[in-house]
Amino acid sequence: MMNFRPSLIVAAVCAASMALSGPALAQTAPAQPAPTFEPSEGQAGKDVIWLPTSQVLVDRMLAMARLTPKDHLIDLGSGDGRLVITAAKRGATAHGIEYNPDFVAFSQRAAQAEGVSQRATFEKADIFESDFSKATVITLFLLPDLNMRLRPTLLDMKPGTRVVSNSFNMGDWTPDQTTEVTEGCQSYCQAFQWTVPAKVAGTWRLGDGRELVLKQSFQMLEGSLRQGGQAGPISEARMDGPRISFVAGGQRYAGEVNGQRMQGTVAGGTQWRATQATPRR
Repeated sequence: MMNFRPSLIVAAVCAASMALSGPALAQTAPAQPAPTFEPSEGQAGKDVIWLPTSQVLVDRMLAMARLTPKDHLIDLGSGDGRLVITAAKRGATAHGIEYNPDFVAFSQRAAQAEGVSQRATFEKADIFESDFSKATVITLFLLPDLNMRLRPTLLDMKPGTRVVSNSFNMGDWTPDQTTEVTEGCQSYCQAFQWTVPAKVAGTWRLGDGRELVLKQSFQMLEGSLRQGGQAGPISEARMDGPRISFVAGGQRYAGEVNGQRMQGTVAGGTQWRATQATPRR
């Protein structure tokens, strides 16, 4: 009969127990949570680096856009979401298009925390492949070359759409408003605002036999009002979204354009109407 010493038996039992329990303990160890994303100034993006817009400039940009609760604002490159969230807190429906999914998730959490997630929404998308034609207000903080790439699309939007850009302009499209904040903002403290004009270049026939001939450069107009062989130049002519105004024969005309028709009043009294005969491309 073989005899086993107690110390050897204990050692064997302990070793077997460790062999059985070790892997099981390793399998049930809790996973470490992923660190929460926090935006950092200068962070690289698809086409630009991310820089925060100061809250004071956000407020000024929304004032320039004349934002109301009836508006649908879309922010192109929405970053940390603060402009979209501020617009939503003012009652508007607001949407951010952002290429970086971490910024999208960060913005969604911020909207939830502010209690506006139903009116402030965000999506991960490329602004150059997105449809934002239903917006009444467009905001953006992009480089000049990106603004210029977007400009044809913006000019095809519904007349009266307001566009507001942080710091960078739209080339030779003169802004309707320019502002700069001097308190509460350290850098990139200027903003520009444009209103998309109706396209009116061409010849318009008035009901009394006269013709209004217009040349257009964005919201600025020039041309003449003619009848028979007589033509007189117009002055102070411009578009404000769908609204047109000019002076002809010493009288101020004001009206509104709706497709190929326009109508309004002369000096606030007499009615006038015109139909587009030959649009100029």
